[in-house]
Amino acid sequence: MQPKVYVTREVPDAGLGMVLKGTDAEVWEGELPVPREVLLEKVQDIEGLYCLLTDKIDEELLDAAPKLRVVSNYAVGYNNIDVDACTARGIMVGNTPGVLTDTTADFAFTLLMAAARRVVEAADYVREGKWKTWGPKLLLGFDVYGATLGIAGFGRIGQAMARRARGFDMRVLYYDPATSGDPDLAESVDLDTLLAESDFLSIHVPLTDETHHMFGAAELAKMKSTAVLINTARGPVVDPDALYDALNAGEIAVAALDVTDPEPLPADHKLIGLPNCIVMPHIASAGVATRNKMAVIAAENLLAGLEGNHLPHCVNPEAYATRRQA
Repeated sequence: MQPKVYVTREVPDAGLGMVLKGTDAEVWEGELPVPREVLLEKVQDIEGLYCLLTDKIDEELLDAAPKLRVVSNYAVGYNNIDVDACTARGIMVGNTPGVLTDTTADFAFTLLMAAARRVVEAADYVREGKWKTWGPKLLLGFDVYGATLGIAGFGRIGQAMARRARGFDMRVLYYDPATSGDPDLAESVDLDTLLAESDFLSIHVPLTDETHHMFGAAELAKMKSTAVLINTARGPVVDPDALYDALNAGEIAVAALDVTDPEPLPADHKLIGLPNCIVMPHIASAGVATRNKMAVIAAENLLAGLEGNHLPHCVNPEAYATRRQA
């Protein structure tokens, strides 16, 4: 008998086909995340869970799933999962690292360029029938080449962002107490220096207790009034109220966000109403090839866990020992 699995959203066929072939899987077919009460019901007799970052995997859910052996997250980040609680129960947790590094860095740099050159504003300007002629002061933006890029968090994506910036002859600074990067790629500085000297500040830190609202009113006040802030990491790393105040008061020039707090933002949210704030619907990894690879990696993690093997990409390998000892 094949192990029972629940998949919390339809994912690309490249990975979903593997799951359907190797398990007795049920898939939530709704466009929106599976409702909490439905998820709590569906996990009661499953051995594997293939989930998304929009699904909260906490003590309550784990208590409702006594047979659960593996949680495979269709994402690099896993702040939606109580990893410690999974480990204590011998439940392995998988993620999809590495595969979306360059795709996310591409999009972060896309947001940098779009914000610098006011691309969204310009497209709206034309669409609204305001374009009458060429003008020497029309929609002036900021030059990217030769400017200073500051990177908060210098892991895979941060370093990929730095490589792109070097192609534009940018000066690249980074702040990351946990990482020693290539000095030929970027210069390590403290956070205050990063804030004060960056023309563009791109955020690539994970969401943890320490990084929650890492960029608040005090930090934004230290930035240049002409600075552009880009966030493709996690929304709660930036305090949304402080960001609104800084943008509205001209303390910084522009923000370009692929992630928000809350997520999604309500259509009437005050940040969306600002002309100097670009908000995207969390699509930094939304390349066809990348999303296919994510689906396959998540499927491989799931199937390995169900077979009692080490996950190819496991965030809590100690859970395997816990399960073996149980």
